[in-house]
Amino acid sequence: MEILGKVKVLGETEVVGSAGTFKKRTLVVSTEEQYVQHIPIDFVQDKCDLLNSYAVGDGVKVSINVRGNEYNGKYYVSLNGWKIEKTNVEAPSY
Repeated sequence: MEILGKVKVLGETEVVGSAGTFKKRTLVVSTEEQYVQHIPIDFVQDKCDLLNSYAVGDGVKVSINVRGNEYNGKYYVSLNGWKIEKTNVEAPSY
């Protein structure tokens, strides 16, 4: 699955978990639809480094996997990025 848009937020790499070995970095992409969507995408472990050459405002195409899990009877969805490319997207300005 792919998301096309413009980088709105480019988070710093976070180390999470009690062992301190899990890395995560969040990218928020704004789509270019009639009703703009701001979609948070997580890059984890070695994929965090893929974001180093990107900046806020860049047009991007992000390849993602949709993940879901259950915790205490509630269901959660996350989007995990595994590839990112620069594009010439004309997404809305902020």
